[in-house]
Amino acid sequence: MNIGHRPRRLIRTSAALTALGLTSLTLAACGSDSGDSGKVQVAASFYPMAYLAQQIGGDHVEVSNLTKPGTEPHDLELSPKQTGQLSEMDLIVYLKGLQPAVDEAVEQSGVKNLAEAGSFTTLEDHGTDVHGEKGHGEHEGHDHDAAGDPHIWLDPVRYAEVAEGVGKQLQKADPDHKNDYKKNTEDLVSRLKTLDGEFEDGLRGRKSDTFITTHAAFGYLAERYGLRQAAVAGINPESEPSGARMKELHKIAKKEDVDTVFFENNASDKTARTLADDLRLKTSVLSPLESVKDPKKQDYFSVMHQNLTALETALGAQ
Repeated sequence: MNIGHRPRRLIRTSAALTALGLTSLTLAACGSDSGDSGKVQVAASFYPMAYLAQQIGGDHVEVSNLTKPGTEPHDLELSPKQTGQLSEMDLIVYLKGLQPAVDEAVEQSGVKNLAEAGSFTTLEDHGTDVHGEKGHGEHEGHDHDAAGDPHIWLDPVRYAEVAEGVGKQLQKADPDHKNDYKKNTEDLVSRLKTLDGEFEDGLRGRKSDTFITTHAAFGYLAERYGLRQAAVAGINPESEPSGARMKELHKIAKKEDVDTVFFENNASDKTARTLADDLRLKTSVLSPLESVKDPKKQDYFSVMHQNLTALETALGAQ
């Protein structure tokens, strides 16, 4: 495939796109000259998807992250112009169900080469509480159309499965560099397997299995390593906890000898601090890794190692 000389796709400006009524957000590297670099043009819906595309694609790809660093992915909105620019992409990497604006834009784009993360692994239903056991909740098939917890990247094993799927789609999009994509995928999967082992080793010998967090983003992590997540809010970080839920968390904290209440680095910590003050508990940060503030200083692995250290400390594994 000679990407540098392929015909330009038309940017759609139909009434259907205008009717979306979505506010503007800059789509990096998707301007009128986006195809002039000779690289495979990849649009990624948010950081975990962009990270996979960049790590696997390497120098052969130009990755556009639809969600700016530090932006809440759930709230992402796209302009009609941006939706039209998606039609110029060689590959779109996204997670269906997490960002409704992206789902609609992908459908409107007409791009056939898609890497939908949920189709490469299994999605589970997680509420505000998750009791985890190794392998618990996993089942055969890829029932990603059903409602499920989207936070699969917080489980290194599931994230590795997604990496393999993205790698295969990149090979289809650019078969001339198939061997490079295959090698990069194998290298990334190997690193993720190492990370999985580090979590297993680091959390071994812990004094408690339960952690409290403001956002129920850590269900897959809890399942993988036999932990219990007790969240203030549900899967949607914007949901408000009821008085009954706060009373329940008080009981859980006392019964399970919880040491720390976690809040997120990109969200308000008011509820977490109020709960911690009431119970005289410590507070700490546990990142859902939906975005990173400074991609030049942080990446998936560095933040996951920070999460591991925070859990080791809170659960008495150190």
